[in-house]
Amino acid sequence: MCTPAHGTNIAWTQVAAIGGTATLVTSPPDDPRLFVVIESGSIWIVDNGKPLPDPFFDAGALSPMFVGGNQTETGLLGLAFDPGYATNRTFFIFYTARNPNDPGGYPYLDVLVRLQTRADDPSHADPATATTLIAIPDIAANHNGGMLEFGRDGYLYVSTGDGGFQEDPARTGQDPHALLGKLLRIDVEQRQPGLEYAIPADNPFADGTSGAPEVFIMGVRNPWRFALDPVTGDMWIGDVGQDTIEELDLLPPGGQNGANLGWSMYEGENCFHAPCDRTGLTFPVFTQTHAAGACAVIGGAVYRGDCYPDLVGRYFFTDFCSPVLRRADVALDGTVTVTEHGAIPGGGGPASLHPGAGGELYLGDVEGNIFRLEARP
Repeated sequence: MCTPAHGTNIAWTQVAAIGGTATLVTSPPDDPRLFVVIESGSIWIVDNGKPLPDPFFDAGALSPMFVGGNQTETGLLGLAFDPGYATNRTFFIFYTARNPNDPGGYPYLDVLVRLQTRADDPSHADPATATTLIAIPDIAANHNGGMLEFGRDGYLYVSTGDGGFQEDPARTGQDPHALLGKLLRIDVEQRQPGLEYAIPADNPFADGTSGAPEVFIMGVRNPWRFALDPVTGDMWIGDVGQDTIEELDLLPPGGQNGANLGWSMYEGENCFHAPCDRTGLTFPVFTQTHAAGACAVIGGAVYRGDCYPDLVGRYFFTDFCSPVLRRADVALDGTVTVTEHGAIPGGGGPASLHPGAGGELYLGDVEGNIFRLEARP
């Protein structure tokens, strides 16, 4: 609970310190606790400003093939709670693992898993309930995406990187049959034969003929963090660039299904792998060059909390090497204006900016520091 305070001058309050790269800070629906995802494989609960003495989840107990940590782009990368978590205790994680059945050239797996919290203990996950939904063979340790988010439609959205190395060597970004370099969309409440989920009937390649049925959006390089605005349905995607351009993409509800964001034909709006054809592509609403200090856009989220009414509906984001908080506002004609709000706190670099308890925005950095975004007159 909070007393609403007006103003748009941004301030930060540190609420916890865990240790390790905090790849996400989030909360189940209507839960006042914070769940902090640490890249090296654990999830910690922060209750009333204090981390519980032992983790909610440990990936090592789930998968002996788990690999990650030390800011390598591998590790525990995503967490999303089922909209019905209060009654079904179900949540989803995304992590990287060694591929025990490497057919040659695919030493890693990008893994989506469904789990439940223990029925007798809401502070601990039950590894025995783990079910693998998707395991994608991957060619390299980098570019894994890993963001998970439920949309207003009840479907689970999953971001995947292009597979790694550099320059999209397997050209997964523009291959509709590849699950890498995409945003996937699946129905986790239903099952289809041979699957632990169902394919939404309106996915662009739902029949599997001209593309993988899970694919919803294509042409991304490493969409580290995306956000679905729960009010408007807008999708904001921070897609990490190659050597030149970091980009922010905005897709309204009517422009998401089957959208192609251009990678690796384009990096931002620059032709990258010729021949380049702009037909049918969606280009970023904001870019920042590496010459200007950027190196890896972190992305962020739309503020929908109750504490700071003047921030409602505004999208906030940042970059790892240019750690300045930026605000994006969308005009009625669809144009986007970006405003800077000063430096991000902490000395290690931002890793995530995401809604937690009450819809407030929480920043996690590579040292495990957790900050809450606030506003002053």
